[in-house]
Amino acid sequence: MSSVPADLLYSTEHEWVGGDAEPGSVVTIGITEHAADALGDVVYVELPSVGDPVTAGEVCGELESSKAVSELYSPVTGTVTAVNESLRHGPGAINAEPYDAGWIFKVEVGEDAELLDAEAYAEHIS
Repeated sequence: MSSVPADLLYSTEHEWVGGDAEPGSVVTIGITEHAADALGDVVYVELPSVGDPVTAGEVCGELESSKAVSELYSPVTGTVTAVNESLRHGPGAINAEPYDAGWIFKVEVGEDAELLDAEAYAEHIS
């Protein structure tokens, strides 16, 4: 059973959002433990670039694993303010620590997002 931290918000595409997801706030984004487990060992991450605009529900990167190549969706609309450069040389952090060292990018939120709380996400993956 995958863990679903109570202090994060989630998308139905299995990204987590850390922080206050209000317009003007900067949030941290990664993929959930459930998604990391389903992907298998992540071997390559195509990150968005700092300054890129992203739109909730649209593709902004790619994750390549031992099983498949999967698209990375942004759970919020806004502008990328940082990317986790350490993933370029150590993408396994997404599997090992999906809610900590495996964070993927940060976004300054541009508009309200429709996200799930932990209870709703846990029900979504059950």
